[in-house]
Amino acid sequence: MTARSIASLTLSFGLVSIPVKLYSATETASGVGFHLLTPEGGRVKQQYISEATGEVVARVDMKKGYEFEKGQFVVFAPEELKALEEGATHVVEIVSFVPEKSVDPLYYDKAYFIAPDKRGGKPYCLLQQAMRESERCALAKWSSKGKTRIVQIRPADEGMVFQQLLFADEVRGLADLHIEQIAVTDTELQLALQIIDQVSEDAYDPSAYEDEEKKRILEAIDRKIAGKQIVSPEASAEDSGGQVIDLMEALRASLSANKTKRTGPAKTPASKKAAPVDVAVLASKPRRPARRAASTPEVKEAPPAKVRARK
Repeated sequence: MTARSIASLTLSFGLVSIPVKLYSATETASGVGFHLLTPEGGRVKQQYISEATGEVVARVDMKKGYEFEKGQFVVFAPEELKALEEGATHVVEIVSFVPEKSVDPLYYDKAYFIAPDKRGGKPYCLLQQAMRESERCALAKWSSKGKTRIVQIRPADEGMVFQQLLFADEVRGLADLHIEQIAVTDTELQLALQIIDQVSEDAYDPSAYEDEEKKRILEAIDRKIAGKQIVSPEASAEDSGGQVIDLMEALRASLSANKTKRTGPAKTPASKKAAPVDVAVLASKPRRPARRAASTPEVKEAPPAKVRARK
């Protein structure tokens, strides 16, 4: 499928202007959408009701207002709101270059790709290579849809990413949670590092993961369409977990479990087998009973779900 640009922009890099085209780098979340229906199966539509009179208000008759005190509003006319908007511009002004790793991913918002437009190939590649060599990314200002945004422009293997960033007041800080910092022993740390090493991968592979909830819903929809009864698995009363043990035992048991997964079941007496460890042990006091979790019965594998794309 041919990619379609959503805007034509110009990167301002010193005295150099680079014509580029903007492309969306992500798809809108393609969850499964349900409609509200009447008891007879017809669709319903949303209406706005006046709190004062209880009557339906048409959208064309609505105004926008800011509540500065309880029940008191200042009203803005459409032309007043338009005057407050930042004028859109096609020029993206690079204001600084910073180390790429200095931008915390917490500030990442929507991602785009940029590709060179006509006569922009050489300066585009020059900027891309210069940022790769310097291990820096560009910070720029971009005015779009009535708002000025800060964007990060960073080099990628085959082009450049145009990453919209959040402002400081849009990101909460961990310091606000007042998390207690508890000391750990060197032995505990070494065991934890061994566990990390056992289940580490060289890189993140997004294709290795899928939206299991979406898949399950689509399978249920397919069964409904086929006229089959959907049965929800009931929780079993059988115990599937063990007791929460102390931190050192939990770490050693985790190492043993990981080794078994990689090398196959070990030939040890049943009394020597490691008990299942609840993840909550990392935050629990030693030798306190864990909350027991119910297991679910085995469910037969459903037929492959149809692929649905939201248009």
